[in-house]
Amino acid sequence: MSQDRVPNLHSLRFKDLPVSIFGVPDNFLDMISQMYNVRTSSAVIWNTIDCLEQSSLEQQQQRYCPIPIFPIGPLHKFAPVSSSSLLNEDTSCITWLEKQPCNSVLYISLGSLASIDETEVAEMAWGLASSWQRFLWVVRPGSIPGSEWIESLPEDFREIVGERGCIVKWAPQKEVLAHSAVGGFWSHCGWNSTLESISEGVPMICKPCFGDQRVNARYASYVWGIGLQLENKLERKEIERAIRRLMVDSEGEEMRHKAKNLKEKVEICIKEGGSSYNNLKMLLEFMSY
Repeated sequence: MSQDRVPNLHSLRFKDLPVSIFGVPDNFLDMISQMYNVRTSSAVIWNTIDCLEQSSLEQQQQRYCPIPIFPIGPLHKFAPVSSSSLLNEDTSCITWLEKQPCNSVLYISLGSLASIDETEVAEMAWGLASSWQRFLWVVRPGSIPGSEWIESLPEDFREIVGERGCIVKWAPQKEVLAHSAVGGFWSHCGWNSTLESISEGVPMICKPCFGDQRVNARYASYVWGIGLQLENKLERKEIERAIRRLMVDSEGEEMRHKAKNLKEKVEICIKEGGSSYNNLKMLLEFMSY
């Protein structure tokens, strides 16, 4: 059943549908209910891009007609800020990146909410070590239950990886993804992180946790062809294989090429005359009526 395709959403399997980490609480159901009441709105603004979801956006416009929709993403490109992070960013990792070859570093960040247990952390650590690839790993304080930071990492892990690895508490993600040394992004596939990775032409290893992340991971890996999805329980050998597929093998080079092409399409969309640029202009006109 979980592998079956969802009717009218054939890119998705039932296992890819959004889930709440808290089961099915009332507020989650209320949010879904409110989404179906969109026809009571004057308009709908989408943080997405025509080149990513053109057919879906056309379906939504037909469904909600005459309510206009305005896909004006990626918003972080139209309204850049010095930092939108709620956590202190460690910019020393940029200095470390400056010393690394082009496309050689795997950036790892599972977002600001997800947690990971000690067993999974150990499997990630040994998978990274065995891959022999350079990496920048964000380990958010408190993200490992029972640990303040990285005390639960395998005892000799940091000695084994040496200068190949850099571990920080939080990173300036948009700056990291834009750096020439970064050749891949292991992500939880939250929508903001997904858009930021696409905007910089960086392919992904996808490990979704909850909410819309499964949908985003499925699109990255199956529809856009710019990602590899880890669907099973984290295991060091599978992690090692996925990292090498992305960072070393020809498969990863092909995904990197597709990601660069997608980045170019995004850049066209946000330039004057592009779809996102035009939609933003129409939104401003709509709001001034």
